Amino acid sequence: MGWTQVGHDVFRWEDTCHVYLLRHGDEAVLVDFGSGRVLDHLVEVGVARVTDILVTHHHRDQVQGLALASARGIGIWVPPTERHLIDDVDEHWRTRPLDNDYDVRQDRFSLLWQVPVTGTVPEYRTRRFGAFDITTLPLPGHTPGSVGYLVETCGRRLAFTGDLIHGDGRVWSLAATQWAYTGFHPNAGLEGVAATVLSCALLLRERVDLLLPSHGEPVTDPEGAVARLTPLLRELIDSRRRTPWDPEALLERPWEPVTPHLLRNTTSVAQSYALLSDQGGALLLDFGYDLTTGLPGGHDRSARRPLLASVEALRRQYGVDRVEVALPTHYHDDHVAGFNLLRAVHGTEVWSPAHIAEVLSVPTDWDLPCLWYEPIPVDRVLPREGAFRWREYEIGVHDLPGHTLYASAYSMDVDGRRIVASGDQQNTAWDPVRGEVEILNYQYRNRFRIDDFARSADLYRRLRPDVLISGHWPPHEVTEAYLDMLASEGERLARLHRELLPAGFDLEAEGLGARLTPYRSVRAPGDTLRVTVEARNPLPHAEVVRLVPVLPRGWSAEPPFREVKAGAGESVTETFAVRIPADERSTERQRVGVDMSVGQVALGQQAEALVSVR
Repeated sequence: MGWTQVGHDVFRWEDTCHVYLLRHGDEAVLVDFGSGRVLDHLVEVGVARVTDILVTHHHRDQVQGLALASARGIGIWVPPTERHLIDDVDEHWRTRPLDNDYDVRQDRFSLLWQVPVTGTVPEYRTRRFGAFDITTLPLPGHTPGSVGYLVETCGRRLAFTGDLIHGDGRVWSLAATQWAYTGFHPNAGLEGVAATVLSCALLLRERVDLLLPSHGEPVTDPEGAVARLTPLLRELIDSRRRTPWDPEALLERPWEPVTPHLLRNTTSVAQSYALLSDQGGALLLDFGYDLTTGLPGGHDRSARRPLLASVEALRRQYGVDRVEVALPTHYHDDHVAGFNLLRAVHGTEVWSPAHIAEVLSVPTDWDLPCLWYEPIPVDRVLPREGAFRWREYEIGVHDLPGHTLYASAYSMDVDGRRIVASGDQQNTAWDPVRGEVEILNYQYRNRFRIDDFARSADLYRRLRPDVLISGHWPPHEVTEAYLDMLASEGERLARLHRELLPAGFDLEAEGLGARLTPYRSVRAPGDTLRVTVEARNPLPHAEVVRLVPVLPRGWSAEPPFREVKAGAGESVTETFAVRIPADERSTERQRVGVDMSVGQVALGQQAEALVSVR
């Protein structure tokens, strides 16, 4: 261990990783922290106080001493998607699946005990830390959430790159770059290797003079080091692919024209679309995981990271000077993951139909799959059915239940063609016997209803699109035969459900009679929680629906039950005030339920909600 000067007022401390120190007077900012022994040696480089520590990634060799920094009141700043692996890592250790485990990421190479952090670093933006203006650059590769830091000092542009690249044009670990178990994605098992290639290419665009890695010597020739590294990584990728991988196409040509003013992003999961205005702006239809090399295993926050690489290509190739609006076809994470980042970096507004806006704004209220981790504020709430104007376009909004109840189709005329965006509603495939067939993309937990696809077929016939664009499949030219096939498949799906499910008892396709809102909440001892119950009468005649709260011991509800008459197939909504005892101990995910009966039919405890008491 010891100090090495690597630049003017820039020093490196040898530890479990390289700890870099940026000095200004007698104060300093550190990049990564290692064991924390650096704090005992600051005086050796004339430093009396560390103001901030910037972390490149969550691995233990970078952060294992952070508790020492926290005890001294030093600001700790971490990558946005890896925060929970530092300040909430106790929960990670408690809940991380271990049995029959197919998640091969090195997320267990994390702190053994959590440490509070000051905040997260702002990706794609510059912020002042101590006396330095520091830009945070996403650098996925070694981990999905890794970042690097760019600093100008004494006329030189420095990049602190974490474990993206080893000093002599190698990588510190290949095992760390395997984000998912080998499967059927072209990059399966090599997601981080592919991301490393792309991150190195994006890093070179920053015109850096010196790379300062977490392991290995400083890189004085960044282009030379990358030129050595990336052909080897690409050879490794191609050794496990049927077709060669072309990273240049992902970076240089992510957008493919559908029409001159409508572009498809071919690098994202799901596909997003850019509607271009002659006035220089763009509206994005969906924006999920940009520049994907394959999603990591697991579903925790660090496994799902939005990027903004394709936005720069819109500027470069198509002269877009601002991304004004992001518009969701539905709430699923692969369609909206990038919305908050677009707002923070580019000032993009989110416009959403009302029923989707409710889910985006308060995801914890809903018991639905594929919810994004944080609320997505909606700047303009659109009608569920109707139209709105953006620049020179009038865009129709159409309710589109099926893939999920909370979805919309959008219709617009672009370059003389009628376009309908349908999200993930259906996928056209080719059957060797039947020819072109439609795969109807329904998931019961998304609240699919039996007649939804018949209704969407009717909608398409009314809208008469020339082209149907969707989230995971190429644009599709619409013919009369195609519309007939959609109607036939929608009717067949409805018929099969009616022939398979009990006659005279209709709980729709999902098969549940009630649901509670909010589904997840946090309350203090002594608080009152207002719980709303939505319940459906499944019988073919009017009947009384009886709802009785089911509560933890010592909790109470007002009123103790509700009875309401509901028509055949009608849904009713009732509210209960649930009182949490003042002496309730802290507990996570306490269950609140509702017991339901309809006339003489007992359906039992049809719904639950989760309440954490803190």
